[in-house]
Amino acid sequence: MTLSGCGTSSGPGLLTQETPLSRSDFLLNTFVTITLYDSDDSSILDDSMALCKEYENIFSKTLATSELYKINHRTSDTVTVSDDMAALLAKGLEYCEKSDGAFDITIEPLSSLWNFTSGEAVIPDEADIEADIPKVDYHNLVLSGNTLTFLSPDTTIDLGSIAKGYIADRIKEQLLDAGVESAIINLGGNVLCVGEKPDGSKFNIGLQKPFADRDETFEVLGIKDLSVVTSGVYERHFEIDGKNYHHILNPATGYPYDNGLISVTILSAESVDGDGLSTTCFSLGLEKGLELANSLDGIYACFIDEDYNVYYSDGMEDFIIKQ
Repeated sequence: MTLSGCGTSSGPGLLTQETPLSRSDFLLNTFVTITLYDSDDSSILDDSMALCKEYENIFSKTLATSELYKINHRTSDTVTVSDDMAALLAKGLEYCEKSDGAFDITIEPLSSLWNFTSGEAVIPDEADIEADIPKVDYHNLVLSGNTLTFLSPDTTIDLGSIAKGYIADRIKEQLLDAGVESAIINLGGNVLCVGEKPDGSKFNIGLQKPFADRDETFEVLGIKDLSVVTSGVYERHFEIDGKNYHHILNPATGYPYDNGLISVTILSAESVDGDGLSTTCFSLGLEKGLELANSLDGIYACFIDEDYNVYYSDGMEDFIIKQ
């Protein structure tokens, strides 16, 4: 996903188009970029990056000091979780239910078999996949307040498909508390727009054409105070013998989904919903995914199939800037 459009000066303290205040860092296993259009206070960006690091130490499944790592390596069936963990687990379980398990936050045994970040194209051993499929079932999680109970010792959690959206929402809250009203939060392609440009116009968010250069877009959206999140088969993936293997795994088979879709983009007020729904709608496939998107208020979706046909949910086309 690419970004275009900056703010213009319209009053004291606002930045000109040429001088937005921006910071990038490699966090959450991706590049995090936060851009302020109405503030020149760099300490705000310091705080935002620090908040990212704090959440990485909560939701990372690989960081041995993280809360999630400790939950997955628990010694008891019942654990007490932080407020942030409880909130994200509740949201994740909501999308597990909406998808009837096509999206499942207990995918960790399977997702840990696949490595899409090493640069090596390796398909896990079929026996290992078959052994881990029965371990994946969100029904084995019972969340009550801050108490999480596991009904199976084999159940472990992966929040990678939804955590960035939650973190983006918390960064937005932090920016608003600091007086920022015009900003873009980009967590590795999960984009959350805070307000609008200082001149009152919308931010232009370009949707990347799948498998093309990052600068090549197929649509540009006019966005104000909304999140734009895309899940696709072309980000974390590898190819073997002409077949593409990507990171969106089917809990029922242990292999990447092969349902004719290559990309799903979700517009939503909260980025956590866009994050969860982009994966959920992809997992459900075109027909059921569109049906789900259309059933939800304030949710707009764009689906691309393997023939590059584009399908829109109700109201999505209203955001497209005609070129």
